[in-house]
Amino acid sequence: MRMRKKKNLPQRMEKAAGVLIKEPEVYCGKWLAAFAGHNILCAELGCGKGSFTAGTASSNPDMFLVAVEKVPDAMIMAMEKAVAANLDNVRFIDADAERLREIFAPQELDRIYINFCDPWPTKRHAKRRLTSPGFLAIYKEVLKSSGEIHFKTDNLPLFEYSLEQFAECGFTLHEVTRNLHENGPVGIMTDYEAKFHAEGLPINRCVAKLGE
Repeated sequence: MRMRKKKNLPQRMEKAAGVLIKEPEVYCGKWLAAFAGHNILCAELGCGKGSFTAGTASSNPDMFLVAVEKVPDAMIMAMEKAVAANLDNVRFIDADAERLREIFAPQELDRIYINFCDPWPTKRHAKRRLTSPGFLAIYKEVLKSSGEIHFKTDNLPLFEYSLEQFAECGFTLHEVTRNLHENGPVGIMTDYEAKFHAEGLPINRCVAKLGE
């Protein structure tokens, strides 16, 4: 779904600038030292409008969450949610996931969240999927030896593909479900997820861990 351009984007970005990091590479290897008071460092790839971002940060004060989003028109809404909630444990970066090795040092991240990413359904675009081998190799570098990827999608073919790739790239699979909310809502939902759930669409989820 294409995000509508915000005519007043520059003004809104300036107003919420306190939660935006323009030069994230400065913090590479120093995130938890720079933002003291937190014990867990996590990244969310594609935060969208930010309901999951704000909810997760609010529910986990010991976590410092770095939201990576390359669509500013979506990210501004997430930033505004964080500012409105007065959250001090979340920051936003306007960047592509390919840059993670510039942003985080080897084995710096405890967890990566990937929620409802673009499925890129054609084979010629498969390498663009955020769960493709090229991206998984990047994640393995920046995740701790016991690090995790929490993955959710409404797209079943993408989910099955991702399960295969996680296993082939050395991750162990946990909490695998193809109907997360079958018995009622579970966990913090993204904006897309709440919409899909309301429409009765099943949500697929898994946790991919390094090590056992």
